[in-house]
Amino acid sequence: MPNTHPRRDALRLGAFAGVALLAPALSAEVSNAEASTTHFRHGVASGDPLPERVVLWTRVTPTEDSAPGSGVGPTVVVTYEVAKDAQFRQVVRRGDVTTGPDRDHTVKLDVGGLRPGRWYFYRFTFDGRHSPVGRTRTAPAHHADVDQLRFGVVSCSSWVAGHFAAYRHLAERADLDAVVHLGDYLYEDYIGTQFRTHQPPGETVSLTDYRIRHAQYKTDPDLQRLHATYPWIITWDDHEWADNAWADGSPSHDETTEGTWAQRRAAAMRAYHEWMPVRLDGDRVYRRLRFGTLAELTMLDLRTYRSRQVDPAQVDQPGRTLTGPDQMAFLRDGLLNSGAQWKLIGNPVIFSPLLVPQLPQAGAVSQLVGPTINNDQWDGYPHDRDALIRLLDEHDVRDTVFLTGDVHSSWAFEVPVDEALYPLTKVVATELVVPSVTSDNIDELTGSPPRTTSLALEAALVGLNRHLKWVELDSHGYTVLDVRREHVRMNWYFLAERTDPNSAAALAKTVTVVSGTQRIG
Repeated sequence: MPNTHPRRDALRLGAFAGVALLAPALSAEVSNAEASTTHFRHGVASGDPLPERVVLWTRVTPTEDSAPGSGVGPTVVVTYEVAKDAQFRQVVRRGDVTTGPDRDHTVKLDVGGLRPGRWYFYRFTFDGRHSPVGRTRTAPAHHADVDQLRFGVVSCSSWVAGHFAAYRHLAERADLDAVVHLGDYLYEDYIGTQFRTHQPPGETVSLTDYRIRHAQYKTDPDLQRLHATYPWIITWDDHEWADNAWADGSPSHDETTEGTWAQRRAAAMRAYHEWMPVRLDGDRVYRRLRFGTLAELTMLDLRTYRSRQVDPAQVDQPGRTLTGPDQMAFLRDGLLNSGAQWKLIGNPVIFSPLLVPQLPQAGAVSQLVGPTINNDQWDGYPHDRDALIRLLDEHDVRDTVFLTGDVHSSWAFEVPVDEALYPLTKVVATELVVPSVTSDNIDELTGSPPRTTSLALEAALVGLNRHLKWVELDSHGYTVLDVRREHVRMNWYFLAERTDPNSAAALAKTVTVVSGTQRIG
């Protein structure tokens, strides 16, 4: 694939520049001056901010043979510190954590006793050497009157498909509260354009495999920098396990050569628990985070409890579920009883009804969203979706926004009670879909230059799905979600070239949802 295109050259000329300096700086000098490239090779991270606590993470390499996935090396004690300042003159929390080969020498702790809505700095120490310094922020108090929040929102970040320049651009901003990742943080395998090489080679199946793959991703400098700069709020989709995974299997898993699905899933979950700054309740990853009275973010898990995907003609079979009953009850409770104005839903796969037109170019789109309908999305589980839409309608729940990943492209939907009657039917929510960081989208799948053959398909999609207000099928990048009392506003930033670690990015689209309307402006 060529490295330059006219569209991407234009993006370079229009690159975004300059942001408001709202957060205390985490300078390269502070973060790297005492950082040990010997012991802390995988960086530092924080996640799941609550008003008085936050998850902190790192990995220590105590000896050269203590490599990720090796299962060898000594049991060691690592010290952590949390401070009000980057020089650690005002330390507010300090303690020791024991780690060893049983947890792949990762260090993960849930630090409490912090103040709401505050920036903190943190670091780890082993054998007299400090890790890089990380910066994190606690959530506002639950009843705090918050005027504004801003999140970076990303999805689908394949190591082999390109560089993580999108993470670099987010890390260079000084105006975010957190980063939301909607799934496919890493890939167990990747069939598509490949510019970098996976470790271990091939598909991950065993605990050793998944640990090594997690470790590889954590060596990327742009990923390390963004993890060190902001807390992340993350859920998984299928590629953290296996392609199109469901509760009891995956079409890409072969039990005759790869062992049982239960063993593989347990291995993937264990490595995820060890390597990710996510607050898990056992194996439960769905959860809620509150940001004062302005917003509540519910992160969904749409793999662990789902029924197997079936032919589109069979999706209405009784008993089929995407969420499972407990998660659905959790989601319903949050929507009905939230004390926050905006109900944000971190949603790994598209919620809105979506029909794919029968055009020559639609073969590529069907690889991402399915032929006619996608049985891996909520379209394949209509009972669960209809129940949620009825709840939003009957209880007049307002200001619900689904934040979605998975399809490697950018979309903006209004969610109607009955899409066949739209626009004459009530609209109960909106859905904003973010592009992939690197993973292939339509221009790569078709082998066409960007913004050529996809244009007719985009027009056909909007024509067939009247509640679809905008779609862009070609570009990679990231989004920034601005949350205020009067509106939610999503900005899409597209990269000039995903294979260039120094790629420029430019603002490509802005969508606004005005409070109380459930409509896209």
